[in-house]
Amino acid sequence: MSKDRTLVSFDWAAKNLLRRKANYVILEGFLTTLLGKKITIRNIGDSEGNKAAEDQKYNRVDISAEEQDGTLIIIELQFTPEIDYFHRMTFGSSKAITDHLEEGMPYSQVRKVYSINIVYFDLGVGKDYIYHGTTSFKGLHYRDELELSPSQKTEFGILEVKDIYPEYYLLKIDRFSNDVKDKIDEWMFFFKNSSIKPEFDAPGLAEANECLKYNRLSPEDQRIYDKYVDIRRSNNSTIYTAKLEGRLEGKAEGRAEGKAEGILQVAKKMKAEGVDIDVISKVTGLSANELSSVSSELTL
Repeated sequence: MSKDRTLVSFDWAAKNLLRRKANYVILEGFLTTLLGKKITIRNIGDSEGNKAAEDQKYNRVDISAEEQDGTLIIIELQFTPEIDYFHRMTFGSSKAITDHLEEGMPYSQVRKVYSINIVYFDLGVGKDYIYHGTTSFKGLHYRDELELSPSQKTEFGILEVKDIYPEYYLLKIDRFSNDVKDKIDEWMFFFKNSSIKPEFDAPGLAEANECLKYNRLSPEDQRIYDKYVDIRRSNNSTIYTAKLEGRLEGKAEGRAEGKAEGILQVAKKMKAEGVDIDVISKVTGLSANELSSVSSELTL
């Protein structure tokens, strides 16, 4: 990596640094800025992204945090395009709810969930780079919004129906133009560039600017980080090349069988480069069974 890049990337920090209690202040600052309310993290659980081997799952990082009041916060960073990513967001929040509702507990104990998704690809169609989704109920005839009764507000300690349901935040890093207008844009700039300008003062960024400096890492951590960056760069290059070659081969053939053969060749090249099977499947559209029968050269 370039030694003039003073800060490690947020995704690597999320895997290796931000789970330490002393560094909670960084995530708390980001969440406070995004959600518009003071966030205090009670604990951060282990996750699939953190358990994965160094050379695996580098296209995805996830953090599961619990706020002081029991609210669950899922933060996921995704680098590889996934056509069904919206569905996975729903699954992730639903699983978080069910995992924390023990047998026999009343439904009133269902946890509030914030699903925060930081994606490095263009998901869906829209011109903004930050989206927020909540659940509300609109009347079909009078167009009024269904509200909680006074007794429900008192019993549950919440004011709106949406406060019961998961809320979703989608941050589309590639669509951010580096034009910083507010505090959350300062965080977007950091996510995209792994740098923090001197004038930035959003909560948590001062601590990030100090804690995440590359030259503060041990020589071993620097080596691991450099390898991580190289793997991700190679993976991105392989995916880009595979997509380009697949389009060109399919176009040149002009026939369905020609396109299919082009896709198979792309799969073989990606496998030869050591790309994870899940990534190959997403890029080519081939299932694991289809990939396993391509040829003896594609050992899965």
